[in-house]
Amino acid sequence: MSSTSLSADRRARELAELADGRTVDVLVIGLGVTGAGVALDASSRGLSVAAVDAHDLANGTSRWSSKLVHGGLRYLAAGELGLAYESAVERGILIDRTAPHLIRPLPFVLPLTTPAGRTGAAVTRLGLLAADGLRTAAGTPRSALPGSRRVSSAEARRLFPAIRTRDLRGALVYWDGQLVDDARLVVALARTAAGHGAAILTRCRAEPPRGGIVPLVDVVSGRRFEIRARTVVNAAGVWADRIDPSVRLRPSRGTHLVLPARLLGNPTAALTVPMAGARNRFAIVLPQPDDRVYVGLTDEPVNEPVPDVAVPDAPVPDPGEISFLLETLRGALDTPVGADDVVGAFAGLRPLLAGAAERTADLSRRHAVRTSPDGLVTVVGGKLTTYRRMARDAVDAAVAVGRLRAGPCRTAWLPLVGAGSTRTLAGVPARLVARYGTEAAAVAAVANEDPALLAPIADGIPVTAAEVLWAARHEGALDADDVLDRRTRIGLVPADRERALPAVRALLASGT
Repeated sequence: MSSTSLSADRRARELAELADGRTVDVLVIGLGVTGAGVALDASSRGLSVAAVDAHDLANGTSRWSSKLVHGGLRYLAAGELGLAYESAVERGILIDRTAPHLIRPLPFVLPLTTPAGRTGAAVTRLGLLAADGLRTAAGTPRSALPGSRRVSSAEARRLFPAIRTRDLRGALVYWDGQLVDDARLVVALARTAAGHGAAILTRCRAEPPRGGIVPLVDVVSGRRFEIRARTVVNAAGVWADRIDPSVRLRPSRGTHLVLPARLLGNPTAALTVPMAGARNRFAIVLPQPDDRVYVGLTDEPVNEPVPDVAVPDAPVPDPGEISFLLETLRGALDTPVGADDVVGAFAGLRPLLAGAAERTADLSRRHAVRTSPDGLVTVVGGKLTTYRRMARDAVDAAVAVGRLRAGPCRTAWLPLVGAGSTRTLAGVPARLVARYGTEAAAVAAVANEDPALLAPIADGIPVTAAEVLWAARHEGALDADDVLDRRTRIGLVPADRERALPAVRALLASGT
């Protein structure tokens, strides 16, 4: 097994090897959560793997999620029992075995109000009991995710201090999984795949394959070359149809707001708020580390063309969506929240398969794996929670079409980098343990070069200089954008990004 560290030097070395004519069993296009999952699944089966992305790890949809690993409550409400069970199983695998260091059990508060009536509360309670049954069927213990329960109004206010008290008759509380960060999950997958020998190549744009040959452009140098692969897996997300034009996508945009947690009394639970005029759709208010709260999530069709993959700009939240989320929030809180309180906003595009439903919100979240007549395997659709199942199905298809000799899928039991007991990490800053798991001591040890490296890089921003250097030395960050926008997520608040940028640039320029 090779090192899990990703760096500019390793990228250059592996890129040169592939450009010199090395043939791989599997070439993966796209390094979001699905592509990184495919790279891990294939490499852990003993296959030779190269995985490329035109930009960076988690550059697209995978970093714009609600940061949840959920058990499919919405799917259950919609009657999609198979999809709900699949979500519950995959959530249990992540929480219990493969990535417990990246996921925390998070309580959700669903207010019970007089206008909703007792019948509505009873129906909701039955739904939560069914979700509890799914959790049990999936094998997730209550010690990892407690069962749902009814709580008093006082308990609801303790969990979420800003909750609206008028007509409040208590609340239902249920539990789900929360990622410390979605981009960190992708980085962990890519690094674990690298540990099994996969070549992880960011800033490397793929063009549509021709048989077993894939034209590539090294975005850093501008050099063009070709990679030879026995099979190709297209995991390009909303750009999948650029690689395989036969794939029909109907993307939708999901928008989140970022608010200061102190504005809402520093909640310790999420708040679930029914959306006006929508059936089985809710806004959620999600507490985050570092004094942040996320508010989401919209589901709006994207009628304009998706920007070309060569354009790295992120989707822009629509002003109407921002206003809608704020209006929904105001109806659920005693604390007034206005546009001036929004410190950041982000939006992502869901790579949904086209279907018969009129609204994108009603399109299925099931994934699909398709093999074209010339052997290109495309995996599309799905959810972040079920990435491992998507990857397994895609690799199964690649093994079949390429007649590859491979072992069975191992990822249901394969821990990601950083997983394991952290009981021996006494004296290591708790913030680092929460983000890096068993690697926290190694991150802190970067400060052996200079104790000042454990100091925050800017006032009010807890990210340390040691984390910036760790991102460049071990997590494949090639520039300040990678550090700010994907390894640390400072960039979710533009004012924080501006303040941190000079320090990050100086650290990267000082050498890694």
